[in-house]
Amino acid sequence: MPTKSGDRRIRVVVSANSAVSRSGLESIVRNSGLLELSGSFAGWSQFAPRLHEFQPEVVIAELSRDEFDSFEGSQAQGSTDSFIPIVALIDHAEAAWIARVLRRGVKAILPRHASSAEIVWAIQAANAGLFLFDANTAEQLTNRFRSAPMPEPSQLVEELTVRELEILRKLAEGLGNKQIASSLAISEHTVKFHISSILDKLGASSRTEAVTIGIRMGLVLV
Repeated sequence: MPTKSGDRRIRVVVSANSAVSRSGLESIVRNSGLLELSGSFAGWSQFAPRLHEFQPEVVIAELSRDEFDSFEGSQAQGSTDSFIPIVALIDHAEAAWIARVLRRGVKAILPRHASSAEIVWAIQAANAGLFLFDANTAEQLTNRFRSAPMPEPSQLVEELTVRELEILRKLAEGLGNKQIASSLAISEHTVKFHISSILDKLGASSRTEAVTIGIRMGLVLV
């Protein structure tokens, strides 16, 4: 159903183990003229096998450590797409874990007690490809990047494979997954696998950050 402005609503899937939390998130989505509820599940184990049936544009999920481990497992089995934007509602977590979830498709992080307006804003931001964090998460990430030592270029070159370096340089050119796959004669799934590996090895939370690190380390020429 279109919004008053004529824009199409954002298709959202809700994931939460708690029936009370799930009902609350469903209500927020249904009551927003900007969103459309595509599905609702009691955790990733139920949602992952039905991903393509519901075709969400954004997933909003209560994400504990156990729930995230389940999500990572489903990615490893190829049953979810890591590039579907995720809005995560989490309890307090340390910076290293936050960086880990960002490498797996999480675009927005809010506390579980976030308001309806904050959740709707986060879904809109994630759908637009933007990152959105609450103040505590942003502070933890800032402190982590300030204190983390930058690896030596030689260490990064040794760690990244030749194919990963090729793909990193394609990312720097602004190419999308399809374009990279076509230019290197490999599948899109393989491209996604290599990009995930690049992010892990460089300690980057996004493709843009990986390219920035690559430029600073001399791995990418501009």
